[in-house]
Amino acid sequence: MTRSPIPHKGRGATINPQGRFETLRREPIDDGWGRTLRSDHPPMDGQADLSDEDVAESMEAARELPTQLFIDHARTIITRNVSPDIPFRQSINPYRGCEHGCVYCYARPAHAYLDLSPGLDFETKLFYKPDAARLLEAELRKPGYRPQWIALGANTDPWQPVERRLGITRGILEVLARFRHPVGIVTKGAVLIERDIDLLADMARDDLVMVAISVTTLDPALKRTLEPRASAPATRLRVMRKLADAGVPVMVMFSPVIPFVNDAELERVLEAAYDAGARHAAYVMLRLPHEVKELFRAWLDVHLPLKAAHVMSLVTQMRGGKDYDSAFGTRMRGEGAYADVIAQRFRTACKRLGLNAQPMPVLSTAHFRVPPGAGDQIELPL
Repeated sequence: MTRSPIPHKGRGATINPQGRFETLRREPIDDGWGRTLRSDHPPMDGQADLSDEDVAESMEAARELPTQLFIDHARTIITRNVSPDIPFRQSINPYRGCEHGCVYCYARPAHAYLDLSPGLDFETKLFYKPDAARLLEAELRKPGYRPQWIALGANTDPWQPVERRLGITRGILEVLARFRHPVGIVTKGAVLIERDIDLLADMARDDLVMVAISVTTLDPALKRTLEPRASAPATRLRVMRKLADAGVPVMVMFSPVIPFVNDAELERVLEAAYDAGARHAAYVMLRLPHEVKELFRAWLDVHLPLKAAHVMSLVTQMRGGKDYDSAFGTRMRGEGAYADVIAQRFRTACKRLGLNAQPMPVLSTAHFRVPPGAGDQIELPL
């Protein structure tokens, strides 16, 4: 019998499918062993019988998957792209994989390049770049480098839980602050970004930073299954207020919009974010590239089985009859009647609240400077 998807404590994915580049395929089988721990036969001499509570505790422990850390021996730290429908050309990702465990994350398929699963492996087998700050400083010091703003968190979250003890993102920010280099940030890791408000406030005084905080839902119960280890919705709103009060421009990202799951919250999320100090907003429709479509369908089967068919029907309606269409220009918004309704609701809510009433802040490159390095001779005034 093929094993059915099951939730794992603190994890978003319910399955761990193989990556699309692996040459061997393995099929997990449930042989009933976990359901027959308690035998109908009396225990052998010296062997205690297992109670129902013992069995339940044993099976629960088996579902608790620890986080494993691996070093990513990167040779460069800035990634460049030419995608026509995103506003940045440079990005930095301190981590591969993300412990937040958002089941819908479009970055999950990248784990297949490591011969790992985009499922549970993506949120339990994390790769970090210990030399990130040193590599960044070396790139910024190159004579031919021309500053343009860098996106931090374009793929995986730079303020995911392991950042608390590794501090990779903090080191990157310290380098950017010393070089007065502009950065745009996207995160759900509100608790840890609060730790770094001192750096962000300093950079904001020179128009060097903008922070976009993603709020997918205001419902804590839905958050726990969709993005189990991300900050609570109320915490994200509190940190928006702290950032705004510190002079840091704040955007709310209602992302992703999931049909029949969180779409009814669009206006409430924008209202709460505006009250918390956000003055700009954006949204992105659910994207299901490669293995994510399988992961999301399995998540629906476990958590929202009665809604699953309707959710996927609406998804395919806005993707030309497919689970996903990666075409530039429409991949973020979708097409068709449902996508048009969401776009209209978003515009109406923003107009009513005053969100996006002013142009987006322009991140400045005017203050960029290369500070003296160790061993550099300091020029004396004439």
